[in-house]
Amino acid sequence: MRRILLCVLCVVLLAGSATVLSGCGERADEVIYFYNWMEFIDPDVLELFKEETGISVIMDTFESNESMYVTIAHSGGYDVIVPSDYMVERMRNEGLLEKIDMDKIPNFKHIDQRFHNKPYDPDMEYTVPYMWGTVGIIYDTSRVYEPVTSWGALWDPRYAGEIFMYDSIRDTMSIALKRLGYSLNTTDLDELNRAIVILREQMPLVQAYLGEPVKDKMIAGEGILAVMYSGDALYCMLYNENLNYVVPIEGSNIWMDGLSIPANARNKEGALKFIDFLSRPEIAAMNSEWIGYTTANKTALDLIDPELRDHPVFWPPDDVIARCEYHADLGDFRAEYVRAMDQVFIGQ
Repeated sequence: MRRILLCVLCVVLLAGSATVLSGCGERADEVIYFYNWMEFIDPDVLELFKEETGISVIMDTFESNESMYVTIAHSGGYDVIVPSDYMVERMRNEGLLEKIDMDKIPNFKHIDQRFHNKPYDPDMEYTVPYMWGTVGIIYDTSRVYEPVTSWGALWDPRYAGEIFMYDSIRDTMSIALKRLGYSLNTTDLDELNRAIVILREQMPLVQAYLGEPVKDKMIAGEGILAVMYSGDALYCMLYNENLNYVVPIEGSNIWMDGLSIPANARNKEGALKFIDFLSRPEIAAMNSEWIGYTTANKTALDLIDPELRDHPVFWPPDDVIARCEYHADLGDFRAEYVRAMDQVFIGQ
């Protein structure tokens, strides 16, 4: 993984919102505005795209699907976005996404068919699969009392003050629901309320709920256990040989982040060119190696360093994938999950 400091992205990062288009010195058709997760593209790819097409990419980043949704729903200004599976479902249902003309994405043929026609985009009209992974536990093998195999380790009082949870409603509730043996997409209030109870019981053991900073914390040995995405776990494992990652036996979330075009995009032709470029096997492999997440591009896998490609965190075994679920859009029941997390934190 050729991960480098995020400051390198200053070449292509717009400090303010991309909704402010004046003063950029370039015509709209010479620029596309890209809204992406942090550290989720090799900066060199953006330069290669400009060299080939003459189109500059100006990128902003977001930290959650929910914050991205609010921006797109209320202000827009972006041409390509990277929503996760359940958010694709929500945004297409609300008319926030443009249908993608796949005839203009010739490199779509390289996308692994196992990721085609999923419930969040059953007709493959609104997103091109980009990267995928799992959610699990990263842990310090030199400090745990026994190998970690279950979500129950996050409730073990022996690790009090050494546990990091991930600052995400869906991920947090999913962990509790899976520990109880329920679907992470449940709309059963009794099941959700039981999840609230065990998360409240866990609170005294948790050092913090964190997002991106959890990686540095675990590398530095400031915790023993943390909830983490698979690609971030691989990154941490590169810098701390005591760390290992597991998808618990109760099951977890398998997720897919795709490339989509907002309905209010200004440069839709440029967006199509960019998505096709990112779907080129050589580019997909370059991205996957730098990011550390698994590409959905089947052809690209042969171009990836075997040490990474064959790593069980990068490409989990079939039995691990079999016990994982995709997140689905919860519709109006989303409000119950928000209420649930409020009860976990403030007990009301």
